Amino acid sequence: MHILLLNPNTTGTVTDLMAEAGRAVAAPGTELLPVTAGRGMPYISTRAEAQIGGAIALEMLAGHADEIDAAIIAAFGDPGLLAARELFDFPVVGVSEAAMLTACMLGQRFAIVTFSSSLVGWYRDCVALNGMTSRCAGVFALELSFADVAGDPQGTSEVLVELAVRVVRDSEADCLVFGGAPLAGLARRERHRIPVPIIDPVAAAVKQAEALVALGPRKAVAGSFRRPPAKPTSGIERRLAARIEHRDGPRP
Repeated sequence: MHILLLNPNTTGTVTDLMAEAGRAVAAPGTELLPVTAGRGMPYISTRAEAQIGGAIALEMLAGHADEIDAAIIAAFGDPGLLAARELFDFPVVGVSEAAMLTACMLGQRFAIVTFSSSLVGWYRDCVALNGMTSRCAGVFALELSFADVAGDPQGTSEVLVELAVRVVRDSEADCLVFGGAPLAGLARRERHRIPVPIIDPVAAAVKQAEALVALGPRKAVAGSFRRPPAKPTSGIERRLAARIEHRDGPRP
């Protein structure tokens, strides 16, 4: 089984972190193919950046479509996820949706803990888009930057665990999600210190991608995720243009 782990930002070290978190739970025989965006932002943290990252994600999916059985959009907020499911035939999983769905199997309400308040609005949008508002106890954040997290991962872990413990106490959340690509692997490392289940979004996405491939669902020919009719394009990356124009041919 070949699963594309698609990082729609340009920071390769974050891709490496996520690949490590995914491989820790991948089944024997599952090969993760980590790919980092060649253009865009070092880290996606706003709605505008997510729109750009979503378009880049579609280009990356088109470039690897013939090599994979499934794909994971590995940026919290899932930029481009719904468009990808509409356009491509293989299962596409978003890390935030995967984390929230998994959390709902472990508790009645979950909370999202992240490192920067600049992410809160966008993450709330993501919760609402997935119909999870009634199950979400809130999105809680520190006042750190991406550079802070990258420069002091151990110190970041300590303050995030402290925040997580307070969130459990004050919000009565039954489980927590650590949101944000630079936090990949944190849930596995620190789960013994927090009194409720902690979900790692990348790990949840890997297991859900494996399950979807094993189930072998067909591509929808009706409903909201059916492939759109062919349409001419102008100035779009050639492999994505071929997909939109139906010049890509059948999957091998």
